[in-house]
Amino acid sequence: MKKSPKINNIRNIGIIAHIDAGKTTVTERILYYTGKSYKIGEVHDGEAIMDWMPDEQERGITITSAVTTCNWKGKEIHIIDTPGHVDFTIEVERSLRVLDGAIGVFCAVGGVEPQSETVWHQADKYHVPKIAFINKMDRIGADFFSTIEMMKERLNANPLIVALPLGAEEKFSGVIDLIEMKQIVWDEGSLGAQFTIEDICPEAIDKAEEYREKLIETLAEVDDEIMEAYLSESKISTEMLNSAIRKATINLKLVPVLCGAALKNKGIQPLIDAIDSFLPSPSDIPPITGTHPKTGEVIKCEASPSAPLSALIFKVSMMEGRKMAFVRIYSGKLVTGLDVYNPYRNKSEKISRILLMHANKKERIESAEAGSIVAIMGVKDSSTGETLCDSRNQVLLEKIDFYEPVISIAIEPKTHSDQEKIDDVLEKFLAEDPTLKVRRDDETGQTILSGMGELHLEVIISRMHREFNTNVNVGKPQVVYRETIAKQGQGTVIFDKEIAGQRHFAEVSLILKPLHRGMGNQFLSKLTPDLIPETFISAIKKGVMESLESGTILGYPVVDVEATLSAAIFKESLSTELSFTVSSSMACKEALNNGEPFLLEPIMGVEVFVPEQFMGDVIGDINARGGKIADIRPHAGKQRIKATVSLSKMFGYSTSLRSSTQGRGIFTMQFSHFDQG
Repeated sequence: MKKSPKINNIRNIGIIAHIDAGKTTVTERILYYTGKSYKIGEVHDGEAIMDWMPDEQERGITITSAVTTCNWKGKEIHIIDTPGHVDFTIEVERSLRVLDGAIGVFCAVGGVEPQSETVWHQADKYHVPKIAFINKMDRIGADFFSTIEMMKERLNANPLIVALPLGAEEKFSGVIDLIEMKQIVWDEGSLGAQFTIEDICPEAIDKAEEYREKLIETLAEVDDEIMEAYLSESKISTEMLNSAIRKATINLKLVPVLCGAALKNKGIQPLIDAIDSFLPSPSDIPPITGTHPKTGEVIKCEASPSAPLSALIFKVSMMEGRKMAFVRIYSGKLVTGLDVYNPYRNKSEKISRILLMHANKKERIESAEAGSIVAIMGVKDSSTGETLCDSRNQVLLEKIDFYEPVISIAIEPKTHSDQEKIDDVLEKFLAEDPTLKVRRDDETGQTILSGMGELHLEVIISRMHREFNTNVNVGKPQVVYRETIAKQGQGTVIFDKEIAGQRHFAEVSLILKPLHRGMGNQFLSKLTPDLIPETFISAIKKGVMESLESGTILGYPVVDVEATLSAAIFKESLSTELSFTVSSSMACKEALNNGEPFLLEPIMGVEVFVPEQFMGDVIGDINARGGKIADIRPHAGKQRIKATVSLSKMFGYSTSLRSSTQGRGIFTMQFSHFDQG
């Protein structure tokens, strides 16, 4: 039986970055040098171990976050390799929710790119300590110090350079370790497994000493012991430096920066050492807190195997047709055959298997303790973001935030056999992916799939065919709108009907008024319980909120309105909760119609990178699409144009951009907010 490591020997880390920065390439090298894999899998060959899905191998991108475990110098490192494409941001979000540390990978040529900012701020949201790895130092145009400046400017980070590149572009040969004051040079013929640690070469020593001094000065600002030694000109040992860097990293004061060229097998071993030295174990971070599901009391979940069980399901995956849940154990212990309790659903689940994952390969273990990230089988009802705990010591951990979809397609089964399978297949995808939404259009009979972008929906359709042999006809992508009102509207409805032999009566008057964008929907009541029973007010609120889920123009959800209950009449023996729910729903629809409803479109944040000679054409195209230019500035030899544009105007933009820039322009796009187009 596999023995659990001590909790302070565990590292739970994620690798986060913009698409094409080299996340998966870095992960593949880590697995090779730690002995987890016997060969290096390359993304461009479709052989990366962590990109195991056929769609990932074909497209050369990461689509789903993959979990693996490796060992390095007595430490057990759990790694989650996350996607870089904006359509799969939820994979990053739910991974960061359960990680203790992260490695931000940056391209030395592109620097801090748009999705780098998104994932970095997601890590900030969950207070995750970070290390930065500046990759692709061997590429033409690589600029280590420019990337450092961009980290300060765009990420509001405080970088601490702990390694300098030895040369750049085609002359990049290794790194200078500023803590040990040695240079590390990799042997070209050993796939990076062999390297030499030697004295710093004369031409680099001055720069190394300058940045070693800056490293100590930066640490002295955040660490009293280093400050004391620095002012008294005492010798500062390697142990003191490592300890101070670790403390400052865990306290989110500094971000250690390393560099390398993962594809050329250089710089990875110092990065793994930095994971061990600078990123926290589960016992180094404050205990996660939850609440008691019944009393609301705040409960601390101590990172100890002897504490009561608390674990969070951060991902559900359907593997070979069976439901598998990925969990982070915060406290206590999971054992095969154990009954666990889900307080969110008020249900017990039995753990039939516990698995250590290596991408899509599984290793059975009998138990797992606090700090571990494992997959479990046997959970039938539990889903992403839900808690598993001990029924005698119940705790509810904070759920994971999910994003609202912005784009839809209509699908229809091609054959009768596809018709029979489609509902079951979609149910499996919905269990896996909380950002995917499905609804039935009653008028056309079509199934409407909504997701985070065109690529997201493309992958779902491809997986339906590959994994479940289900073929569908696909309609053109459609924008997912929202509805709201332009002015105050009022509605009064009397509901008086006999249903199943019983008369139901209610009269409700509502006033709806518009709120500022992003404020959401609110319900207020001007009536006190002595005028109408509290249960009926709750029924009215329920009717209003259900009514706002579907607007009066095209049936999209209504947002940013305040509904006020201004009057209601009930009759003692005739009024029921049903009558008030129905009448308030109808009154809400009437008030919406009277409030001049209109559509809100998804507005996208767009960043376009183009050579200067094409700028005029690109800006003209954005203006023609009704976009608003927010910023133009130089970036890595190109011009970066930031703009906001309605999603409905962006269909086919990639083709248009390619043709107007001779294929040299690239762009990224992500959801910003809902507003009038």
